[in-house]
Amino acid sequence: MRSANILFNDVHAGVLVEDDDGYHFTYHDAYLRSPQAVAISMTLPLREATYDSPILFPFFDGLIPEGWLLNIAERNWKTQPRDRMGLLLVCCEDCIGAVSVHAIDEVQA
Repeated sequence: MRSANILFNDVHAGVLVEDDDGYHFTYHDAYLRSPQAVAISMTLPLREATYDSPILFPFFDGLIPEGWLLNIAERNWKTQPRDRMGLLLVCCEDCIGAVSVHAIDEVQA
């Protein structure tokens, strides 16, 4: 199981988890209660229930670099192009835009 904190404008918005059943995204309760809460994507509107998918949500997949930058990431971090969660964890901590992905160590989880 791998997981990541999802930040929106440096505020903890939710958690993304990959397990044997697929992918799960849940907004943090504190984020949902905040008057400044904004959905991280139109495809993931604010709600208390967990979003579940057998594949990585297209919004998160879209954060992963492409082309020559993807080649560099695969070479430097020895990730496979089909390991979308692995690429998300190593490439998207400081990506362009309001959303960032920060790996949660298995020890913390």
